[in-house]
Amino acid sequence: MSLATDIDWEKSQGLIPAVIQDTVSKNVLMLGYMNKEALAVTLETGKVTFWSRTKQRLWTKGETSGNTLLLNSVALDCDNDTLLVMAKATGPTCHKGTTTCFDSAEAGTTLSSIANLTFLTELENLLADRKKAAPDSSYTASLYAQGAKRIAQKVGEEGVEVALAAVAGDRKELINESADLMYHLLVLLQSQQLSLSDVITTLIERHQVR
Repeated sequence: MSLATDIDWEKSQGLIPAVIQDTVSKNVLMLGYMNKEALAVTLETGKVTFWSRTKQRLWTKGETSGNTLLLNSVALDCDNDTLLVMAKATGPTCHKGTTTCFDSAEAGTTLSSIANLTFLTELENLLADRKKAAPDSSYTASLYAQGAKRIAQKVGEEGVEVALAAVAGDRKELINESADLMYHLLVLLQSQQLSLSDVITTLIERHQVR
């Protein structure tokens, strides 16, 4: 049985709600509706696609704004009438320019944190693209060309700089050096076919054990 045949389309009159959740931050980004065709396009292209009830046509998120939702996984609920779609956002999800469509005054701090996570995701995507670029096109591309040993050396150097800034009590320098460390760590992870999500998953597993 496939996902499409498991869904109770009759109960939902051909349209099924799809809750979109961010793969990294786990925040709910939006709610849309899919019919059989929208689900098929989503699974085939890897870009989350809905059936627009106002436009009465298929609508791929980001088709005009460029802020797409890249599919990670799809799960069906116990009643077979709602989808949970895990996706990676390539920009603000809401048409108002906010990270999610559930913006509110109470959620201000949370949404700010999500925006930070979104930036890290966008940075990671950019760093991944740099692996294919010519070595002389950017500093990141030149690091990849020098290999994992050089990148690892830079991570070590920046780690020492972070420690020295902390010991000196220089908060501004600590922030600057920490940014350098995070950047080089992300490059190192990418060079080893790993991502920040892999690290976060391990942190979550350790937290659950404790």
